[in-house]
Amino acid sequence: MTRLRFLGAALLAVALVSHNSATRADESFAKVSDEINKKCVKLFGSGGIKGLASYGTGVIVSEDGYILTVQSHLLDTQDLRVHLWDGTRYHGEVIATEPALDLALVKIGNAKEKVEDLSFYDVKEAAKRPLATNGTGVLAFSNMYLIATRDEPMSVQHGVITSYARLYGKIGVHDATYTGQVYIVDAITNNPGAAGGIITTRKGELLGLIGKELRNELTNTWINYAVPVGAKAKVRTAEDDKEIEVSALDLLELKKDYNKKIKQIDITKKKAGKGGYLGVVLMPNVVERTPPYVDDVIPGTPAYKAGFRPDDLIVYVDGLPAPSIDIYNDLMAGYGPGDKPRIEVRRGDKLITIPVTLDKEPKKEAPPKDK
Repeated sequence: MTRLRFLGAALLAVALVSHNSATRADESFAKVSDEINKKCVKLFGSGGIKGLASYGTGVIVSEDGYILTVQSHLLDTQDLRVHLWDGTRYHGEVIATEPALDLALVKIGNAKEKVEDLSFYDVKEAAKRPLATNGTGVLAFSNMYLIATRDEPMSVQHGVITSYARLYGKIGVHDATYTGQVYIVDAITNNPGAAGGIITTRKGELLGLIGKELRNELTNTWINYAVPVGAKAKVRTAEDDKEIEVSALDLLELKKDYNKKIKQIDITKKKAGKGGYLGVVLMPNVVERTPPYVDDVIPGTPAYKAGFRPDDLIVYVDGLPAPSIDIYNDLMAGYGPGDKPRIEVRRGDKLITIPVTLDKEPKKEAPPKDK
């Protein structure tokens, strides 16, 4: 009888454990997702052609409407738009950027569009928490693939952190600007539009920002990662050229003063002034952030031989966006004669890659001397 009672109790315990395990496995994240969704925004800006998405994601980090997102071509527009969780639309203004962290601070609204009492994440408190360990379950929130607009909720994925390691990533042939430690996750999070989204614990605690689409320079495979909210990078001060460490919190605290006090890094990581010659004439650089449209192609030059045409819009140089003539010139300054930058242009509604080999810049003929 004792054995039967023992066996019965054991079977009951197994049944209860199995039932409880099933309940945990089937637990819904709907409630926590609803709360997190109110702290995320959908961004719409520059892009809109094949290979250059015009949408992205951000996270609200103050009740008066400051958001953190990833620095990208998306923000290089006079008409940056922000959609809140309830469908409300606002204009967005880029306040500060930090390439070393690949971050940007954006303000929702303007003088006529004040926002307040928003749901938000406290970055300072989030940065104080210990780093999440391998095996920690996470939720990822983003506007990947433009699934969500207006009041539609963010896409939600779940997975686990597989490692905490240094980022070895590339955009085209250039190293990623942020090279610190990141969370590597086992969900396919880093998709078009996802950059600037967030990963959280399954309780909704903020862990990090989802980064851009990058390839691992060691394995040449895509990386699914998020930059920890407390990540720091070494930069130099603009006034006295001292090396300091900065984080996302510094952008939020300094706001418009940030880019006055901090030097901006060279995203190409190449020495400028090598003298490579392409042979295109761009449209006049008459307004702020004039796009690099080709006005003319000089016969006999590398551009002419490669097949550039008037009205081509130069979009990428070796995978890095060239949204303005100034940025295009900065990128091209790192290449010398014999270099082969991979230049992508928009021609009509297509994105075309044009292989080209740069040449030496031709010597200017001296004007004839007066007799």
